[in-house]
Amino acid sequence: MERKPPWLRAKIPGGPGYTKVRDLVQENRLHTVCESAHCPNLGECWSRGTATIMILGETCTRSCRFCAIATGKPGEVDFGEPARVADAVRIMGLKHAVITSVARDDLADGGAEIWARTVRAVKHVNPETHIEVLIPDFKGQEQSLNIVLDADPDILNHNMETVRRLQKPVRVQAQYDRSMEVLRRAKARGFVTKTGLMLGIGEKEEEIEETLGDLAEEKVDILTLGQYLRPTEKHLPVDRWVTPEEFVRWKERALVLGFGVCESGPLVRSSYHAEEQSARFTGVSSLGHSQ
Repeated sequence: MERKPPWLRAKIPGGPGYTKVRDLVQENRLHTVCESAHCPNLGECWSRGTATIMILGETCTRSCRFCAIATGKPGEVDFGEPARVADAVRIMGLKHAVITSVARDDLADGGAEIWARTVRAVKHVNPETHIEVLIPDFKGQEQSLNIVLDADPDILNHNMETVRRLQKPVRVQAQYDRSMEVLRRAKARGFVTKTGLMLGIGEKEEEIEETLGDLAEEKVDILTLGQYLRPTEKHLPVDRWVTPEEFVRWKERALVLGFGVCESGPLVRSSYHAEEQSARFTGVSSLGHSQ
């Protein structure tokens, strides 16, 4: 099962765009989920001059069995990070910035205050930039979620990752209903909401259908569906390789259920072509121009 099919071939990193982003990340002492999560699209995205910035360090307090991000005891909070993130967004010239973070269950607010400071800093330095936040569940603390929402990001993204039955073996410390509640609360406050699922990690077809139905009931706006790829031998094995044709079928089903946008394909990740996914909600095209 670990021999990848021919449709899972990603672009090899390289070129001036890639070098510029790499140097920018290093010079500003930033972390990216592209690197930490071994994203297969790093070469393509960095070559296009964009990256998903990961705040609050590179060590996660969770031990999800699908994720390559290091698990352990995080370091001290870096209060200078929001300003550096804002400057990096300015240098990259992003009209749609995606920001994510590790889970920080060691902090009373789960890192919500740094989240809010980062959003506000990016807005201050880049007033024309739309901001998509890919957040953890903050252990279900509504107050922490509200701190982030009060900073007024443009899109609230929180990934379900998998179906209800597989939450414990895949996400370990996360809960299906708790993640649904994050999306529900954000939608209740009027935010554009987004989530993503991995396929090929052991789910059944009827479970995918059930999860899409649950998300449609919560009026989630944007859905991403991609192939689970095993980062190392210590992680869960790939259960099956989902064909491009099946991804097309699930996209069609999602649109019938009422999702505004569904990005579905083997190499799709939550922030892959995020500016294109969000265009109908933010008014910014994939080229960064207002529509």
